[in-house]
Amino acid sequence: MSVRHLLAAAAAALLGVFGLATPAAAHVLTQPAATVYGWTPDRIWATAAALLALVGVVIGGLALARSAGRIGNGTGGREAIVALVVGLIAVVNGGLVVITADGGPGTGNGIVGGYLALVLGLIAIVLGGLARARSRRTV
Repeated sequence: MSVRHLLAAAAAALLGVFGLATPAAAHVLTQPAATVYGWTPDRIWATAAALLALVGVVIGGLALARSAGRIGNGTGGREAIVALVVGLIAVVNGGLVVITADGGPGTGNGIVGGYLALVLGLIAIVLGGLARARSRRTV
């Protein structure tokens, strides 16, 4: 066997090893991240925070309507404070979920619920603040 044949055999062996391994490695690299179905502790935490924020938005909206004199006889002062507190709790919990999440949507970390809790919690805080400001003026 000549040197040419040895070089050709070595090149063929390298091409065979790396040429055939590359598509397999590319396939492993392009597999999607594991999607988790079902309830995980982080999803439960994020969902609870989002539901709490939704309750705060409803209470804040009712307090704002009451402070404007559209419904009920009161000024909506207590409801406004409840909306502020509930919104703040939801924002803190939603922020903690977002900060501690290891992956994106579908990984079971509750990132979607955390962002939803942040947004709805901020809306509850704004509604509660507006209702509180109106209730002070009417007293």
